[in-house]
Amino acid sequence: MAGRYAPIDSPDETTLFPYHDLTPPTVAAVARARRRIRQHLPETPLVRSESLSEALGAEVLLKREDTLPTGAFKVRGGVNLVASLDEEFRDAGLLAASTGNHGLSIAWAGREFDVPVTIGVPEDANAGKVDALEQLGAEVIPYGEDYDEAREHIEELAVEREARYVHSGNEPKLIAGVGTAGLEILDERPDVDRVFCPVGGGSAAAGYCLTLGAMTNASVVGVQAEGAPAMYRAWHEETLEGLDSVDTIAEGVATRVPFAVPTDILQEGLADFRLVSDDAIADAVARLFETDRIVMEGACATAVAAALQAGDELRGETVVLPVSGRNIDREKFARLLAEREY
Repeated sequence: MAGRYAPIDSPDETTLFPYHDLTPPTVAAVARARRRIRQHLPETPLVRSESLSEALGAEVLLKREDTLPTGAFKVRGGVNLVASLDEEFRDAGLLAASTGNHGLSIAWAGREFDVPVTIGVPEDANAGKVDALEQLGAEVIPYGEDYDEAREHIEELAVEREARYVHSGNEPKLIAGVGTAGLEILDERPDVDRVFCPVGGGSAAAGYCLTLGAMTNASVVGVQAEGAPAMYRAWHEETLEGLDSVDTIAEGVATRVPFAVPTDILQEGLADFRLVSDDAIADAVARLFETDRIVMEGACATAVAAALQAGDELRGETVVLPVSGRNIDREKFARLLAEREY
């Protein structure tokens, strides 16, 4: 079995193994994922934001992924992958690296399907997310200064343990799973004009490209933090070369290395890709709490910030903003609210 757990050539700067499939999922795969996921997860609400709709002269709809059990959209992908996991991987368990929400998705699904899970996190990871991982029964291994250092350590550990490594982006079943949010929106509002989607590894935006982008006339716009533009650069320059460092308050999008599978999907499916500053992200976090009483992470706030920057460009449109996660550190959240006035 050693060959099954030996790294293979990778198109990007991350480690892949023979069990990884780099074939992008189809709409049919997303539909199958939806049938699988609905047995374990509720659909999430699509609600109008009165404040943003008034400010932008548009109909702004919030896809409330924060209402899912882990507080973030990624659990859709975790359930789809673990529910269909090959039997050979179950006993040794699953390994993943995460700043929090990817790990939570695998840990939640692991508990649901009785599969042991180990998650590598940066040493300064969001304490609330780490606590939640441990409550779900995951082994948590703090390592390194950022997500990518934790990822490299977990990739090495996957070889040592001969266990299944769940990549953050190069996993078609993860992408198909998170893509089910797009099908839910399509059922309610097939008239959407534009979706602004946060991009870290790109799985969520890829899911919207495969559904709303491919099945309707909606434009899917990716958004990333100015201080962590790995996927933005990959999309604009058609490169999978990583960055030396990233610096942003939004840890959920703080990856230095673009991933091959979501990048391929975004190259074909995104209508545009934009960057927002940390100041704009912080303003969006504070604004949505004050006006809509929604707690959201910095990564999630990138989409709100981009929509606000677009301004009159959106007038008269129907716009969807995914509230992709609520798992913000309490001290950071309090500081952002104290520093902003609304």
